[in-house]
Amino acid sequence: MNAVTEVKAAAEPLDRLRAPFPPHQISKLPKETKRQREEREADRSKGVNCTICGGWHHKNAVHLDYVGHAALTDRLLDTDPLWSWEPVAYRDGLPAFDQTGGLWIKLTVCGVTRLGYGHAAAKPQMDPGSREKEVIGDALRNAAMRFGAALDLWHKGDLHVEEATEQGESAKTLAMNHLRSCAIDGAMFKEAWTKNYAGWKAVLSDEDYAELVAEMKKLAAKFTPAKPAPPTDEFGMAGDQVPEFA
Repeated sequence: MNAVTEVKAAAEPLDRLRAPFPPHQISKLPKETKRQREEREADRSKGVNCTICGGWHHKNAVHLDYVGHAALTDRLLDTDPLWSWEPVAYRDGLPAFDQTGGLWIKLTVCGVTRLGYGHAAAKPQMDPGSREKEVIGDALRNAAMRFGAALDLWHKGDLHVEEATEQGESAKTLAMNHLRSCAIDGAMFKEAWTKNYAGWKAVLSDEDYAELVAEMKKLAAKFTPAKPAPPTDEFGMAGDQVPEFA
């Protein structure tokens, strides 16, 4: 079997992940704007017991399509009964959640491994462990999307971005949280910066981008070997180049 045949043979099972999910496996996620949420909290008549999603939200809230944990697990098992996931890092023998409560994972399907990241906001009166399970489910959906699973739904609106926007997080905060979550490993951190800094610079104000560079400097210090009198512009605004990590 030549190399081309081997690649095609490996890709064929993974094609199952890209198949559209049937309607009965697609759920509805209500999304309120900040203003709608405030209106509903101030005036209960603005809310509605929704017949679409079964939740309570503003009567004018929109719904996003998404694939739940059970449906995704079913698709993964159909594709590869031996699929597996593991955290990128451990702490005291347990998955290492980052400073924001998120988790990086490795998802392996048909011998191919890709990264994913999950996060979930803490909610009042959550049962112990509920947020962690939400984070894992979110990470699996994010990693499976790298294989093409439910990609037709993701392109309609990124759930992570909308959730962050609803919570009032800025693009700068999202970028900083991304860097912090990658700071568990020098190579991962360097890749996160080099692949994203140009895009961040394009969307952030000069002031916000300067704060992001300052944060990057602080985080990079843990991976940067001590050097005598480093030039002041090593992390300057002109090039924003990442140093060689140890």
